[in-house]
Amino acid sequence: MYNPTVARLTYRALLGRRRALILFILPGLLLVTAISVRLLTGADDQTTADLLGGFALGTMVPLIGVIAGTGAIGPEIDDGSIVYLLAKPVKRPVIICTKLLVAVGVTIVFSAVPTLIAGLVLGGNSQNLAVAYALSAAVASVAYSAVFLLLGTVTRHAVVAGLVYALVWESLFGSLVAGARTLSVQQWALALGGKVADGGLVTSDVGLPAAVVLLAVVTAGATWYAGQKLRGLTIAGEE
Repeated sequence: MYNPTVARLTYRALLGRRRALILFILPGLLLVTAISVRLLTGADDQTTADLLGGFALGTMVPLIGVIAGTGAIGPEIDDGSIVYLLAKPVKRPVIICTKLLVAVGVTIVFSAVPTLIAGLVLGGNSQNLAVAYALSAAVASVAYSAVFLLLGTVTRHAVVAGLVYALVWESLFGSLVAGARTLSVQQWALALGGKVADGGLVTSDVGLPAAVVLLAVVTAGATWYAGQKLRGLTIAGEE
């Protein structure tokens, strides 16, 4: 379920000059903020939890997921170059799985790793907060990548749709409406991070068993459906 050639082309598309610059902005802002907060206020667990939960997991991870997930396939569909890839003797599910793995890897590197570093800068992993939020960011990266990769296959406005989900549903409704939080990737990921952190600073509205099931179902379902849509695109092209 992995093709090195497809992976290389996807990495090249995601890490081109313009897109790579965008990917570096949010992690860079997080690290600068973490350093500034530590210098100004010193180590404080509540501040660490607020910054990592609010900015890193609540904003940075989904936005990077949008960039990586939609960028892994959306531009190829938009400009028609996907036809050349589909003409190769590579199974469509392999293409999707390879692009998903690349998107997940890029999202983790640009979100989970900076989250861990920022947590260490802020509090030196006090109460395991840095590891807990990094784990949550990594888990969320997988689900976000799958969802946004699917959006890239079903709509030409994948970036807009992804931003609406990330900023409106996750950030706005997820913070204001209790019921919406149960259908939030962020909350599912926090359920896993909460089992690692001490002190009760990392909490979720979703229980751990339900969160694991929902993460698995959403990731697998989005990946499968993206493969079906890509297969349908091939059929349409052949006809």
